[in-house]
Amino acid sequence: MGSVTHTSDTCIVPPLVLGIESSCDETAVALVRGDGTIVAQAIASQEAEHAPYGGVVPEIAARAHAERLAPMIARVMGEAGIGLEDVDAIAATAGPGLIGGVMVGLVSAKALAMASDKPLLAVNHLEGHALSPRLADAGLAFPYLLLLVSGGHCQILAVEGVGQYRRLATTIDDALGEAFDKTAKILGLGYPGGPAVERLALQGDPKAVPLPRPLKGSPEPHFSFAGLKSAVLRAVEGGAHSPADIAASFQQAAVDCLIDRLDQALERAGPFPALVVAGGVAANQTIRAALEAFAAKHAMRFTAPPLALCTDNAAMIAWAGCERLAAEGWQPGAAFAGDPLDFLARPRWPLDPAAETVRGAGVKA
Repeated sequence: MGSVTHTSDTCIVPPLVLGIESSCDETAVALVRGDGTIVAQAIASQEAEHAPYGGVVPEIAARAHAERLAPMIARVMGEAGIGLEDVDAIAATAGPGLIGGVMVGLVSAKALAMASDKPLLAVNHLEGHALSPRLADAGLAFPYLLLLVSGGHCQILAVEGVGQYRRLATTIDDALGEAFDKTAKILGLGYPGGPAVERLALQGDPKAVPLPRPLKGSPEPHFSFAGLKSAVLRAVEGGAHSPADIAASFQQAAVDCLIDRLDQALERAGPFPALVVAGGVAANQTIRAALEAFAAKHAMRFTAPPLALCTDNAAMIAWAGCERLAAEGWQPGAAFAGDPLDFLARPRWPLDPAAETVRGAGVKA
């Protein structure tokens, strides 16, 4: 994606979008241009607030967003040296996520859009993740196979364009990030659990503990991690293995499940020129290495966002807004309606509404 778009003799300056993210436990604000330049950004973690509870408490998260968001918007705008009049659109996560937090960010974006007479872009948080690799990798073109793995979601999607997604697999129970967090809690590693499990796994033997690989080899295309999490609990209670061996074996079992499901997705819907991984779990280096090897085996290009863009952030929300403007033919000075100011926050918002309903809790994804 180039820094400017040339249409006959007209040079179109890329749009500047203000992005707001508040779907879970990170409050984030960013200014991003349509050429992929992150002009300014800020992220405030809530780890300290939620650590005593071993997970995210929705009420605490919403309160923290409400306290932090306005000062962060002012700080990002100040660092960039611009005012709202310089922004072309205001994008905010409108779902899915913890509804209290989503409402804080979306209402703030609506107020800014109304005050500045700028278009509101209500962004699907999952689309932010799905498109974020294109922010860092200018050569990544549609279509591509996406593995979206985070604390709340585990899906395989065919990404065919902006707003065009086919879900090939989802989880019927726990998301992989959730399984990492619960494994960390079982092992007494604290919160957030994913990085802690990854660090401990480096000291262990991934073959030491015979943990299950739920649904591996099954004709059902989806994921399941609840049984793996329960097996970790039994291994800890059994006392025959070290925490490091349990962590390493859990991580390897997760990798094996991911590879098996991706193999099946390729058989059913492939081939694809590129494999892309996004979401918080994409920061795990063992998982990245396994996915990169899988892509090489299948002659696919492999792309993953830089670590800073894997976890929840506002740059990906602003970028999703830029992608939408480009897809809808935005031009400077031209009228662009955006989304209505009565757009409702959504706790659930599938990228592929036409996808079949699956058994179990996976319907939430």
